[in-house]
Amino acid sequence: MDSLGGTVEELLDEARWRALWEAEHLSRAQAVRGGVEGRLARKALEDEERRVRQAALADRPRPVRWWSQQRLGVHPAVPGRKVAGTEFVLPMFVPRPHDADLREIVSEACAEDASPRFVVVCGASCTGKTRSACEALAAVPEDFDLIFPADSEGLLAVLDADALGPGTVLWLNEAFDYFDTTTGDAVATSLLRRLDGDGPLLVIATLWPEQMDALTTRKRSPEQDNPHHNVRELFSRQARRVDLPRSFGGNVDAVRHAAVHDASLAAALETDGENLTQVLAAGPDLVRHYEQPTGEHGIYGSALMTVAMDAHRMGLALLPVPFLEAAASGYLTDQQRSQAGRDWFAGALAYARTLIKDTTRPLQDAPRPSGMGAMPGVLRLADYLQYHGRRTRWGRCPPPSFWEAASIHLSDGGDLSRLADAARARGRFRHASLLYAAAARAGSAEARVALARSREEAGDRTAAVRLVLPAAERGHVGAMIMLALLHNRAGNRTAALEIARAAAQTEAPYAMLAYGFLRQVVGLSSDDVPPPPLSYPEARHEGELSKLFGKVMRFVRGDDDRTADWTAWFSDAENLAYESAIAGAPYALARIALFRKWEGDVQGAARMYELAVDSGHLGALKGLARIRNESPDAYMHRGLEPDGSLANPWAWWDPDSPCADPAPLQAR
Repeated sequence: MDSLGGTVEELLDEARWRALWEAEHLSRAQAVRGGVEGRLARKALEDEERRVRQAALADRPRPVRWWSQQRLGVHPAVPGRKVAGTEFVLPMFVPRPHDADLREIVSEACAEDASPRFVVVCGASCTGKTRSACEALAAVPEDFDLIFPADSEGLLAVLDADALGPGTVLWLNEAFDYFDTTTGDAVATSLLRRLDGDGPLLVIATLWPEQMDALTTRKRSPEQDNPHHNVRELFSRQARRVDLPRSFGGNVDAVRHAAVHDASLAAALETDGENLTQVLAAGPDLVRHYEQPTGEHGIYGSALMTVAMDAHRMGLALLPVPFLEAAASGYLTDQQRSQAGRDWFAGALAYARTLIKDTTRPLQDAPRPSGMGAMPGVLRLADYLQYHGRRTRWGRCPPPSFWEAASIHLSDGGDLSRLADAARARGRFRHASLLYAAAARAGSAEARVALARSREEAGDRTAAVRLVLPAAERGHVGAMIMLALLHNRAGNRTAALEIARAAAQTEAPYAMLAYGFLRQVVGLSSDDVPPPPLSYPEARHEGELSKLFGKVMRFVRGDDDRTADWTAWFSDAENLAYESAIAGAPYALARIALFRKWEGDVQGAARMYELAVDSGHLGALKGLARIRNESPDAYMHRGLEPDGSLANPWAWWDPDSPCADPAPLQAR
């Protein structure tokens, strides 16, 4: 008791015991506080050391919301109706079933008590891997950081610096580039150690399926037991794989709904609804490859693509390689043609068939109509370049080399007849005659009817009958109607009625026209015979334009309030006319031309009439002639030269002549 320092009375003193207890409690509390402060100090020191190490890194962590989808590797999308501008285009996101799964995985990985997770988003090129992963980041808390190393060495430095603390996302877009290197296995080793540490930590990687297979099926090297053991371990055992489909498939309806509000989606949907992501991602690179050609043969490859665009606009889907070669000269300047070497076409074709984003080529193999394999010597234009060509070249008439190459190198009568129709609709009658003759020689009855009509309009009814008679005798309804018309105009009513009755009894689509003709020639009205309906784009634009145009006219006449901005209404009408022409209904352009003429803008009216003709509205040819103070009859008889001026007199092509020769026009 003496060691306690006091007498018995002192030891039994309650106040003394209380004082001793409080002193001991204070001592212990100070010890605990010192320990806590020590631990906090050590943690603060560790955090400071981590910040110092992170500050020394080339690839530093930043708040997860700081990163844009563009910076994280999402491809820019096609711009929709816009054809100019370089801004990054990010279309509305349309989730698919895998997106819900991915977001749930990310949300679980970011929970406070979660262990580190490794997620691999796997899909073919341009299937939306990075976009899906970016959208899943919405489930990551705002106080998380994200690190996106630039390369394998940068990732190894991040791991060595212990920069992946809890509350971090490690972003490995195109992850194959990090692990298919000499340091790849060292990176995998360090990452495996970190995945065994504290969470929450989320590692998100994107890979192609074949890349995933390559990383998980590494063969053993004869020099080492297994140099890629840890890469295989990481991707085979630690990764949670989320697979993406190649197409939108059953989600097309959702895309259609979203496309109402998104021009980029609308453009991709118009091009190819199934392979939507491929179109969205690869489209800008296709256009860049076309519009900004590089290398010795780039400009010649771009010319081939332009030929293909014009061919598709004119109704030709399959492109024989000799046709592309022959037509290309008209799309090049004199200097470019003179500088072309002997191997220009081989180089041009190689450029035009370059693989873009490992997904598509500007000029592609065309599949056989049945069976397997590609058609030899035939190519097709990539879907998005078809769309791009329609929107950027709608008002341009192909050069003479295009029509002449078609007449020589195309053998299908239907293809030739469609191109002839396209040339005629653009006032290029001489080229249309050449193509109709080639089509007739290839067996096209439609081409014979068109040639017969042109001969009849020129006053040569005998030639018209001779041209159309073979097709009429084979039962072609259009030819029968034309032959009946020719007989009726010649006063041979009996023959006309007999042919018309025979045509009306057929089951062909145009038999109703023969019936209408029969009613007309016997003296009955044909008003109740319905005309062919307008196509949807044509009807829509015509109706909308008529409303706008009527409003403009009321402003011009003063029927409505003059304080209203009628020029804005006209601007809307003009823009709608352009859209109408792009959609294949150029008739509205002639209305705009007429308005400009009324307003005294003769030059603007002439340009609008030229656009209308070059985009396929033959009726605008008369308006063009009048505004140029020239003869409408001459324009409608001779047509236009390639430069848009009145054509010189020319001789029509007779497909039945033994001397008929589809040689280039300029050579004759």
